[in-house]
Amino acid sequence: MADLEPEVLSAEPVTTAVVRAVVPVSGLTGFFDASFRELVTTTTDQGVALLGPAFALYRGPFAETVDLEVGFPVDRQVRATGNVVAGGLPGGRLARVTHSGSFDGLGDAWARLAAWLDEQGLSPSSERWEVYVTQPSPDMDPRDLRTDLFWPVDS
Repeated sequence: MADLEPEVLSAEPVTTAVVRAVVPVSGLTGFFDASFRELVTTTTDQGVALLGPAFALYRGPFAETVDLEVGFPVDRQVRATGNVVAGGLPGGRLARVTHSGSFDGLGDAWARLAAWLDEQGLSPSSERWEVYVTQPSPDMDPRDLRTDLFWPVDS
């Protein structure tokens, strides 16, 4: 599947269960793995249903450390337990592009979306997120991964 052209759409806010942290870039994989395990355990224990694929929301620039939260959309607010807290994805106008392939290509996909936003004269938020439409597994071909990138824009 080829990458799709960016587009602007309107979306409703989404209730989420998340783990938030400021993480060194070198520690992202471990943070994702531990957080998703804790999120699944906590939501299962509380009877909270996961309504979609995992996501990562980034605040501010990607530097030596990253301010982010990872989580899942859920059917109701989760009770804070351990590192898991209630969160939300904003609604409104969102720019979206789909990246097909390895996570190694996500940086280029974000740069392509940023350039497109600039060409369109749209002002992006400092927050943006990626939705892992295809759940990765150790034995899969990374070319089969699909990730949707979302970036809120001013009206």
